[in-house]
Amino acid sequence: MFIRSLSKFALAALALVLSGCEGGVLDPKGHVGVQEKELIIIATVLMLLVVIPVIFMTLYFAWKYREGRDEVYMPKWAHSTKIESVIWTIPIIIIIILGTITWKTTHELDPYRPLEDADGKQLDHMVVEVVSLNWKWLFIYPEQGVATVNELVFPKDVPVQFKITSDSTMNSFFIPQLGSQIYSMAGMETKLHLIANHEGTYDGFSANYSGAGFTGMKFKAIATATDADFNSWVAKVKASGTPLNPQSYEVLAEESENNPVQYYSDVTDGLFHQIVMKYMQHYNDWGKGGKEHGEGMEHGEHHDAEASDMPKMQHSADHAAAHGEA
Repeated sequence: MFIRSLSKFALAALALVLSGCEGGVLDPKGHVGVQEKELIIIATVLMLLVVIPVIFMTLYFAWKYREGRDEVYMPKWAHSTKIESVIWTIPIIIIIILGTITWKTTHELDPYRPLEDADGKQLDHMVVEVVSLNWKWLFIYPEQGVATVNELVFPKDVPVQFKITSDSTMNSFFIPQLGSQIYSMAGMETKLHLIANHEGTYDGFSANYSGAGFTGMKFKAIATATDADFNSWVAKVKASGTPLNPQSYEVLAEESENNPVQYYSDVTDGLFHQIVMKYMQHYNDWGKGGKEHGEGMEHGEHHDAEASDMPKMQHSADHAAAHGEA
């Protein structure tokens, strides 16, 4: 009776937990998300092969030998090779299987790895440059020449390569129904490849606490039904008439909470690269010398600049050596 009641309770609890999976990692809408869901389920089932019997036996023995019963536990053996073999062999086999699956899928689901078709041929990806700001998301479409805030749109069945960085604090770019999350960090560019195989609107957010406005740092990822629908959306963004240049970006980068969706009809070339390199002092010093943040400086020019500094460096070294001898 007790075991039957426990089974009903476990089933009810499982149904309650799974009812909250809609819109999350267990409700994937893209190829990457589906693979990750399968990995989660397989890994969980393998681990439960050990966990469930242990839990069952713990509850059973606690009930069987509880106080007030005549049951007395008096084992007549100190060692059993058969029992030792079972309790060690099964976990070892499970760990080997789980380790093999994890090793294989870790490489297949590498977020930096471009998506491939069934024949292993790399697919053509649409590029979206992502910048995490305090506390909003900026999406730059270099191929379309537009940008948006807190709204990400792309056609379904089209692989997307996300190039991700941060203007300040570290964040984590995450669209649960499409797949992996990856961090955005200042002065660095991370990458993520995803695809949506179903039309729809999916929740995206930062999965890493980054300050006061963190809870409102959310966006909508919209997979359009056709390329034509996506092109219509691009045309709407272009009609906004607001350009995104270094000046307007500085205004946008100021801290704001629960930021509304914004459209930018035009984006300065290389803006994403400038954001990535903004904390690189030597890079910015080159920019002050007349180059646009180091762009256009050829390898030879860089080499000549270093060579021109050599006499100064040698003079300083000779001067220091002279004072040292004195």
